[in-house]
Order: sequence, then structure tokens, then C-alpha cells
Amino acid sequence: MPLNSPTNDSFQNFLTGTLYIVATPIGNLNDITFRAIEALEKVELIAAEDTRHTRKLLAHFNIKSRLVAYHEHNEEQSAKGIIEKLKSGSSVALVSNAGTPTVSDPGYRLINAAIKENLTVVPIPGVSAAITALSASGLPSDRFSFIGFLPPKSRKRREQLEQLVDLAATLIFYESPRRIIAVMEEMMEIFGDRYAVISREMTKTYEEFLRGNFSELIDELKTRQAIKGEITLLVSGDKIEKPFCFEDIRHNVETELKKGNSGVLQLARKLSISCGVSKNMLYDKILELKSTIEQASDGEKGDNTNG
Repeated sequence: MPLNSPTNDSFQNFLTGTLYIVATPIGNLNDITFRAIEALEKVELIAAEDTRHTRKLLAHFNIKSRLVAYHEHNEEQSAKGIIEKLKSGSSVALVSNAGTPTVSDPGYRLINAAIKENLTVVPIPGVSAAITALSASGLPSDRFSFIGFLPPKSRKRREQLEQLVDLAATLIFYESPRRIIAVMEEMMEIFGDRYAVISREMTKTYEEFLRGNFSELIDELKTRQAIKGEITLLVSGDKIEKPFCFEDIRHNVETELKKGNSGVLQLARKLSISCGVSKNMLYDKILELKSTIEQASDGEKGDNTNG
């Protein structure tokens, strides 16, 4: 049979002692694939991030396979037991609460352990919130960087965002509705007022896409009594921002520096928001200008002394 020829039975080569990585719906249960249902029906064991959540999915499709909990708090210990099951010939399906396992979800250690034991790992592809959001965002999709969840503490979060400032690719984040405004305010301070897309409750009843600059999105969210649902945030890359020439604002920057109204970092943050450009790039330019001004001032003082 030629390579990649279609087959009537998508699971005719179902293997025992195999770890199946099964993608599940992110909302609408009809988004599950036929192959995913077949896998979940045939495996001896399903390793689930949250058994209560997965049990609802299995009940909907009348699947009776046995469930075991596999989450970040028991990942290392559970992986050992699952590996033993696989080595004894049992087939196991790994699922997350929604979407593709291991994408900002537990599973990496289990898959790595299976590979080290020369066990077969088979992906059953399906929905991913990141790709679903990107496909409908309208942002460039030829290059993108998936970041996932940012650190919960502001200091660590800012440090990570600083490292992403100069990336030209579309940036994809997962974020909590409780933190989305605070996170976008930090992004605006660090990235400038970039264009972004909020994807909320995708494939569900209240699916929503909000598009605009950070400032516009923040203003919109602040008018709402509550923000609910799973959020995927997409941010335009640094290089697709509007063309910017530092010389256009050089005089204003020079005036501010001579007045001593603010430091270089504070001035860079202020201008990055108003100009919609990278704070890091502005910081370097302002630092250069500040050094030039100081050298010129020192030169004038020297001339006056000699005179």
C-alpha cells in the first residue's frame, strides 16, 4: 500500500503497549475526532488531568474505559505506574481537560519516560486552543510563538515579557480572566500599545473575539461587570508595528532629558505607549542621546573653565 494511502478503518493497526496522546474538545463536544473516540474506547486505561471532567466527556460518548488521575501534583509518581502498565502490554490514552495534551498541560514527563523505555507513542491530533485562536485572529500566522501561561507574580511576568519584546512573530498566551486586564496593562507598558486579539470561550455558546490595541481592549474589559471563560490572547509581533523614526521625536526627548523630569527608563516606558514601539529600542536610543547631551554639557563646562 502506498505511503499515506487512506484506510477505511482508522484503527486497524491499534497497538497494545502503546501510549496514545489524545486531543479532546476545548468546548463543543462535536469537535472530537472519530479516531479519538476509537482510541478512548479501545485502550485499557485513560490517564486524565481531571477524572471528573473527563468522565463527563466519556459519558457523552458512552465510553466505559477505566480512568486514572494524572496531573501536575502526582505526575512523577503516576508516570511510573503508567509506564509499568505499558510495559506489561496495556494500551493507555493520555488526555487533558481540553485540547491537546502536554500543551500547557501535564504529560511531558510521561511521554519522555515512555520514549526512554522504547515504548511506542502515538499522537491522535485534534483541537488546540492556540491554533484555533490563531486561525481566526487575522494576525500573521506564518510565524508565531506559543508562550502559554505567564508567571503568576508580576515581577517574574515582567521579566519574561521583556525577553519577548523584540520577537517578530505573533505571540500566543493563555490567561486567566481574573488577570487579563493586569497582564495587558503590563504588556502595554513593556511592548507599547500593540494590536492584540482576545479569544474567549471558543467553540462554546458565548464565543467572542475582541480585536484592537491594548488600550482599546483594556477600556472595553473595564466596562464589564465580570470577565468569564477561558482566554487565549494573541499579540502582534514587534516587526509589524507601524514604521517609527526616532528623529521624529528627538527634539521632545532632548527637551525632557534636559529638564530632568524623568529618568531614561521612565521616559522610554512613557513613549513606548504613546508611539506603539518597543520600550527596549527606545531605551537604547534615549540612553545614547542622554550620553551625547552629557558629553556636550561637559565640553561646555571645560571651555568656560579655560576661558
